[in-house]
Amino acid sequence: MDGGGLRLDMNVLDYVLLALYFVTVLGVGFAARRAIRSSVDFFLSGRSLPAWVTGLAFVSANLGALEIIGMAANGAQYGVMTVHYYWIGAVPAMVFLGIVMMPFYYGSKVRSVPEYLRLRFNKPTHLLNAITFAVAQVLIAGVNLYALALIMQALLGWPLWVAIIVGAAIVLGYILLGGLSGAIYNEVLQFFVILAGLIPITVIGLVKVGGVNGLIDKVRDSKLGEAGLHAWADTGGTNNPLGAQWWGIVFGLGFVLSFGYWTTNFAEVQRALSARNMSAARRTPIIGAYPKLLIPLVTVIPGLVALVTVKGLGADKGDLVYNNAIPLLMRDLLPNGVLGIAVTGLVASFMAGMAANVSGFNTVVSYDIVQAYLRKDRSDDYYLKVGRVATIVGVVIGIGTAFIAAGFSNIMNYIQALFSLFNAPLFGTFIVGMFWKRMTAWAGFWSLLVGTLGALATYLLYKGGAIHFNSDLEESFWGAGIAFVLVLIVAAIVTPMTSPKPESDLRGLVSGLGGVDLHGDTLVGDRVWYRNPVLLGTIAVVLALLFYIPVF
Repeated sequence: MDGGGLRLDMNVLDYVLLALYFVTVLGVGFAARRAIRSSVDFFLSGRSLPAWVTGLAFVSANLGALEIIGMAANGAQYGVMTVHYYWIGAVPAMVFLGIVMMPFYYGSKVRSVPEYLRLRFNKPTHLLNAITFAVAQVLIAGVNLYALALIMQALLGWPLWVAIIVGAAIVLGYILLGGLSGAIYNEVLQFFVILAGLIPITVIGLVKVGGVNGLIDKVRDSKLGEAGLHAWADTGGTNNPLGAQWWGIVFGLGFVLSFGYWTTNFAEVQRALSARNMSAARRTPIIGAYPKLLIPLVTVIPGLVALVTVKGLGADKGDLVYNNAIPLLMRDLLPNGVLGIAVTGLVASFMAGMAANVSGFNTVVSYDIVQAYLRKDRSDDYYLKVGRVATIVGVVIGIGTAFIAAGFSNIMNYIQALFSLFNAPLFGTFIVGMFWKRMTAWAGFWSLLVGTLGALATYLLYKGGAIHFNSDLEESFWGAGIAFVLVLIVAAIVTPMTSPKPESDLRGLVSGLGGVDLHGDTLVGDRVWYRNPVLLGTIAVVLALLFYIPVF
């Protein structure tokens, strides 16, 4: 794809806005550098950040290629059913993480998600998860980097290799300088920049199609038809745009994939671990759930606008693939000045996503691989240097994996395949181990391994034609469900055959055994009723259910 049809007529003002953004993010990295005095400062921001900062960073870290390009592509391809990825496929899991799982993560003082598995199970389980997590992060970082480079190539005319290197260099710069703090404060900035770029596309797009009613009429007349306007009405069978039944959406996406991603993905959990106390850590994902409720307004709606305004959208290749829904709208709708803001918003989204992946990668490589197995008992300065080297390595590998994403016309399908492979079996292992104290260390290892292999086998058999699904997304739902069930089966078989850990070793790690102090380091101001995580989480889930009513 040469992207010639996507080329934007950017003027000096647009380029100035983009350049100012690049300068600002590097400036934030320089400012954050002064606070780095130890590895904990570099990898976890010294566990000192307020909840509103970590909450916005939590949701911004997810606003990468998956969210902006992928969800707009899904909006054009699958219609209103795309909201499932938010209202059932994100918010409940984010609330569950904050209320139920963060006390174990934060209270045990672990520095990463794999480290929790070492304490709960054993070193083989820990190492397996550390390696698979590191692989997953560089693959997903490649998605964000490829999307960023593709946008720069298509919209700005930069050669693809130049765009990849420039994007990677800027992300590398502010993480090397400011560590996780540099990434998080930039993610807060990027959150607002992303919205500033997407809101004009949504508003101008709606005006062009005659408002919400005009959009509804045009979608009804499009190739999606009436089914493109409903979330649940056509899910009794597979005759719907998503090609999945309601139980697959609820179990595969709403439970296994969603909870697997949000509750065990260290790239997200790391933001909550950097909070200043237990209350702030628990509120981090719940604060992030509120903007998550509204993100479909600036992703799904533009996808629908692109569907009804861009003739031929959905081609197998070229400029009209679904992934280009947002860039095509920018080309067709936005005037100069606003165009510069939108381009900056897209660039910010990809950089936020990649930074989250790289910061998770460098922490796990440093703490969970190098310190745990390769270079034990070295000085803190040594691991700080390892973290910076791991950052460089992660970005370099991300440059290579960026080209893997090129083989997918809808990168959301690629991302969901990765989630079903890496996150679903991990969630199953976590949830059983966290609530069943009898589960043994070796049951944890074999459950995680067999679940991962089961998801991989499902994907390979589907791609090889040995089994059939109605869509790539349905395969990811099934792959996730199969992985989860395999974890349960293996845990039930292996546990009676092996010896459990003493309960004294599981305090603070397993529900019902105590050892978690919910208020020990909480500031007085964090104990007021309106900051209660259970109250805030309940309201978020109720809102998610209510939002379904108009589009049922």
